[in-house]
Amino acid sequence: MTGHGVVTPVGANVPSFWESLKSGTCGIGEIKSFPTDELYITIAGEVKDFEPREVLKSRQFHHADRYSQFAGAAAQEAVEQSGMAMPLAGDESYRAASIIGSGIGGLTTLESSYKALYKDNKRATHPLTLLKSIGSSAAAHVSIEYGIKGPCFGVVSACSTATHSIGLVYRMIRENLIDLGLAGASEASLAFGSTRAWQAMRVLSPDGIFPFSKDRNGTVLAEGGGVMMLEEYEHAKERGANILAEIVGYGTTSDAADMVNPSIEGATMAMQMALDDAKLSPSDVSYLNAHGTATAVNDINETRSIKRVFGDAAEDISISSTKSMHGHCLGGGGGIEASATIMAMQDNFAPPTIGLDTPDPECDLDYTPNKGRAREITYAMSNSFAFGGLNAVLIFGPDPS
Repeated sequence: MTGHGVVTPVGANVPSFWESLKSGTCGIGEIKSFPTDELYITIAGEVKDFEPREVLKSRQFHHADRYSQFAGAAAQEAVEQSGMAMPLAGDESYRAASIIGSGIGGLTTLESSYKALYKDNKRATHPLTLLKSIGSSAAAHVSIEYGIKGPCFGVVSACSTATHSIGLVYRMIRENLIDLGLAGASEASLAFGSTRAWQAMRVLSPDGIFPFSKDRNGTVLAEGGGVMMLEEYEHAKERGANILAEIVGYGTTSDAADMVNPSIEGATMAMQMALDDAKLSPSDVSYLNAHGTATAVNDINETRSIKRVFGDAAEDISISSTKSMHGHCLGGGGGIEASATIMAMQDNFAPPTIGLDTPDPECDLDYTPNKGRAREITYAMSNSFAFGGLNAVLIFGPDPS
């Protein structure tokens, strides 16, 4: 991994994002982007002060949906940090991938279009409505911007989308299909209609997101995205790139059990597969970025899964749910949390789980309550577990050289 970029409610680039996590800054607040008079859920993790025309150098993103703009900004940061000469040309362009997904795509575009048709009685929508809303738009925009002519598509797997995208590019490189790729996901689904839909499921908290706490009462919706530049090792080494980390393991499973309630077996197997892929023992992992959604079942099941996989070594791992600060960014969450995991390794610092004043007795591991701490981190794991029982896990290690 030679570059990464993020757009989040606690920072619209990696340095500001990481400083916020280290200091335990909360990005959850009252919704400002749409009226909440008819809602009982009035909080979310909104990306603040994001002006596409100021952030994005390419004009093609200025007319895109917000989710594609987040992806474009994150990809732009990842490319700049990597030092890669882009756009690509010649044969190299066919040895590159743009795998950037979204849990739901251009939802805000669709919502505004339906409002125009059915409430405002307009005769037509914006001419770019279709292109803005489809779930592969972000991947396509990025491929156009950087001359990527190899594999290009958007992954859709709810809250595991970004982690699956990164895992796919990792496997493509390892199997010699490509030499490099931009991988991740973004989400911009904060809108009146979508919030009403989430309200109906009774999984949102009106108060805040408090993972692993006895007082937790639901998750909090958020927006944002994360994208990574991944390269084959010799390719990165030959061009003198600064290697930030190596993906050493990837595991993915399906619970095949329930659309909402997660299973212990699926999460356990995904973590074990990632460890096996990395050829690591449980004691080698010193930090784990948990899925940690602050829902009643998820937090307990994730705790039990970690204990099954890591055994006695579970007691020695620093674990945190950074969602406690940036909220649940849905499909984009895994990319954001992968960046947090990379920064934890680079700084040898485990970020906190804020709002964890009264731990749930059944969530009795070291969830780094309220204040982060310095510790040596050589290998780190990042978990993503989605609705539908779709599990994806990544393990990162140091520069192999």
